[in-house]
Amino acid sequence: MKQRSIKENIKIKGGLRKIKSSQKNEIYLILDNIRSMYNVGAIFRSAEGARVKKIFLCGITATPPREKIFKTSLGAVDWVDWEYVPNSKFKIQDLKSEGIQIIALEQTDKSVNFKKAKYKFPLAIVVGHELRGISSDVLKLCDISVEIPMYGKSNSLNVSTATGIVLYEVLSQIPD
Repeated sequence: MKQRSIKENIKIKGGLRKIKSSQKNEIYLILDNIRSMYNVGAIFRSAEGARVKKIFLCGITATPPREKIFKTSLGAVDWVDWEYVPNSKFKIQDLKSEGIQIIALEQTDKSVNFKKAKYKFPLAIVVGHELRGISSDVLKLCDISVEIPMYGKSNSLNVSTATGIVLYEVLSQIPD
């Protein structure tokens, strides 16, 4: 067994032109006040792998171009559409008016296990501040709250790790 090179991976996917033109999934991410640029970059990388349609960077969330974001995204910032929005509540209201299901990735009194949730497409996943999570004002606008069960002493996973896990579960539920 040997690791494939980047060139081999691109060839398997049909070449760069096919990768660039392939359709993106009807999945949006809303990053609400993410304070770490490294987390923002890692989320871009997961979003690119999942073919997310667009990322909305809200509040204090840093935007590209920034060295720390680029470092962890490994260039994914160039492949994923993004937009800075000062207030996530307005963007969520806009998306809801377009019929987009809003999913909070947060531990709440009404959270369901992320694997048991019924996702409706198109959808947007909201992730919040590393310490404070998603604000109550934003949570009120969400259609459903999902969480990843924690079995150890920690209360939660890193926001970028959790986002990647939920993104790939959502991908598994996209209708054929």
